[in-house]
Amino acid sequence: MGIDNGSIEYFMTKLGEAKTHFERALDCKHTEFDDLYPYMIEHPQFFWYKRYVAWSELLTIVKLCTELTIEWEQHFSAAQVEYIQKRVMSSKVLDFWYETNDSKEHVS
Repeated sequence: MGIDNGSIEYFMTKLGEAKTHFERALDCKHTEFDDLYPYMIEHPQFFWYKRYVAWSELLTIVKLCTELTIEWEQHFSAAQVEYIQKRVMSSKVLDFWYETNDSKEHVS
């Protein structure tokens, strides 16, 4: 059972969306999660939970890509691939996802 180009394109789109969602959560920018749970903005744990949800989404898409033997690594830096493969969202992931913690090239 092979996977067709349309399916690969679909997963690459979903991977890009999940990466953007995670990066927007890292940067404390608006995501669809804010629309689903607007009351949570008032709670300090909100940003941690929002990042956790986005990280879980990214890991799920990567897991599906891996199971379907779809190459996903080229969409990430070497360090980001390593973080994803370890699967744990640590402070290192939060601090160094963009390679340096003073990068101006975060998601817009």
